[in-house]
Formats: sequence, structure tokens, C-alpha cells
Amino acid sequence: MKLRIWTIAIVAGSLLIPSPASGAAAQTQAPDTTNEKAYDASMPREQQIALALSAAPAEVSGNATVYILGPQGYEKVRQGTNGFSCIVGRSFAKPTETTIAPMCYDAEGSRTLLLVSLRTEELRAAGKSEAEIKADIANGYKDGRFKAPAKPGFLYMMSSKNRLGPDPKTGETVGFPPHVMFYAPYMTAKDLGYSQQELDANPYMGLANPGEPDALIVVIPAR
Repeated sequence: MKLRIWTIAIVAGSLLIPSPASGAAAQTQAPDTTNEKAYDASMPREQQIALALSAAPAEVSGNATVYILGPQGYEKVRQGTNGFSCIVGRSFAKPTETTIAPMCYDAEGSRTLLLVSLRTEELRAAGKSEAEIKADIANGYKDGRFKAPAKPGFLYMMSSKNRLGPDPKTGETVGFPPHVMFYAPYMTAKDLGYSQQELDANPYMGLANPGEPDALIVVIPAR
């Protein structure tokens, strides 16, 4: 999943989403990735696990299925009991720089969007180009191998170690605050009620992957 940088994000008001500072919803301590410019299979196993688990409150990630990136793609290292699945997603900003995106899908996301992530890394491990991967995923949605979420749900990206992008000005990844993402298949920024002029100036407006089956509304919890 590729999350672009947008100008305006939706800020949670009355939504009961735990802040990273909440003691009752403390998260797994994420490894220090401040100087990391890429996520790949060379990252030590335990560091990958800790990074993936840092995406959600410990009460959630502690019972989730966990995947890490290996030489052949994602590998399941723990079977969970609550329907959630935690991984570290990535996309390439540059040939030697990737996003670092710890995330925990709920049961619906694990049934649908997670399969796309698994397939993407399977193809990368097989040496496919990013263009070939994009085409395979698009064809997968057309032929029914992949499906958009069929009911409301969300994924956690509450890690303090998010590095997303690329930044449209620099082309590099940047730190991004903890947030959650709600499934909004095929939604566009226009569906949020903005004028065409506003859309042209700020095309994402709190949306990741607008117009796609994996479109997501982004919510940054109030501190």
C-alpha cells in the first residue's frame, strides 16, 4: 500500500481511538528506525516483529497474527486469535529507499487487503518490476483473486516509527504521525465534498489510494 503525503488530514474529534500516550492502550516498543531508509528482509526477525506489533495497542497486537519479510516474501511467524494481522508494509520511493509502514489489519482487512500485500511481496521476491506488480494486482481485482473490503472496518497504523511518502517536493520518505485508516473502497476526494479547484490543489484530503479498491480514509487521533 502506498500512502502519499497530503495537505489536510482528518482529525478525530469524538472518535474513541486510543492515543499513543494512553497507558491503557500501550503499544509494543518499536525499534529505533530513525536512520532506516529501507525495510527489507535483511532486518533482523525480532526487530521486524517488534515493528509490526508497534502498529496497534498491545491488547490488539498481542493477539494478532504476525508476518515478517523473508527472502520469498512475507512469512507468517505467529498465528493470532483475534482476527487481526500485523505486518510492516512498504513501497519504493527510490530504488534504495522504501516506506516503513507498520500496520495491523482487522478481520475484514485480513480477508481482503492483506492478500494484496502478500502477493506484492511474493512478486517482488520473484524479481518482478513495480509496473508488473501493479498490473498483476489490477488484474487480480478484475478476475476476482482480490476483493475490496465488503463491510466497514479499519487498520491501525499507530506506530511512532511510520515513514511514509514519498514527499512530492523531495521524493523522499518522511515521518508521519500515528493514525488509523478506515476502508472506503473506490472513494475519491470529491466524495468528501470538495470543489474541483480544491481537489486540484489538495488531491488526497485525508485519503490514501483514492478511487481504488483499497482506498482508505485517514484519521489522526487528537492528542
